[in-house]
Amino acid sequence: MSIANALACQHQLESVSDTAGLDVSLLLCHVLDRPRSYLYTWPERLLAPAQQAQFCALLRRRRMGEPVAHILGYREFWSLPLQVNAHTLIPRPDTECLVELALSLCQNNEAGRLLDLGTGTGALALALASEWPRWQCWALDRSPEAAALAEQNRHALGLDNVRVAVSDWFTALDANEPFHLIISNPPYIDAQDPHLDQGDVRFEPASALVSPESGLADLRHIVGSSMPYLADNGYLLVEHGYQQASAVRTLFVSAGFVSVETHRDYGGNERMTVGQKVVQAKL
Repeated sequence: MSIANALACQHQLESVSDTAGLDVSLLLCHVLDRPRSYLYTWPERLLAPAQQAQFCALLRRRRMGEPVAHILGYREFWSLPLQVNAHTLIPRPDTECLVELALSLCQNNEAGRLLDLGTGTGALALALASEWPRWQCWALDRSPEAAALAEQNRHALGLDNVRVAVSDWFTALDANEPFHLIISNPPYIDAQDPHLDQGDVRFEPASALVSPESGLADLRHIVGSSMPYLADNGYLLVEHGYQQASAVRTLFVSAGFVSVETHRDYGGNERMTVGQKVVQAKL
């Protein structure tokens, strides 16, 4: 089997993946230990028998629906290689929009404190810590397995300005040490959503996806509980479902946030809402 023959196997994945060509390329790069550019520079190169066998085995796993990230054991996010497993969500490319928005909100802060709630793999905290080496970053998750994975990723990336801990949202924190930015990609999918039975999410933990009250329960708790943990003029930034933007803005306003705005992801969907804590001066 040549590299070109292997790439042509993408038709085997078209019924299970919207990114069949990319999936095959990633599996092949993993087997060959080469970058994607190599595949198109040397399409006539033949795979060694062991490489062909490994590629075919990985292809079968993807054909059964297993996510590429779980097959390979990692996913790149914000150019950082992150280990993944069945205890956490697989970082999505659109979630990088949260990182971009956070950077724009706090671009004048040379040093500050960041809190990432429900950190999972650590993606958000680690991405921002890599951009803000002088910030102190906390990455919390109520799942001990998720927190352990985030700590593995922190250690592998050598980001010493991140502290990972197990916490049910804010329970492990001291409100006397407020944060300049609180960021979260919490569970926000309704339990009856048909997409839970489709694609890669079938292999991800429901606890990281599903939230009661039509998907709003965790968002309501985070927005309603954040104020005491935010520094004056600090920001709360959350990801949510594309149909939840109006409801989430209402939560922010009801909790006392100002300058509440919803931003769109790379697909043009309303998926991120931000608000600011502003303390009125006493007369």
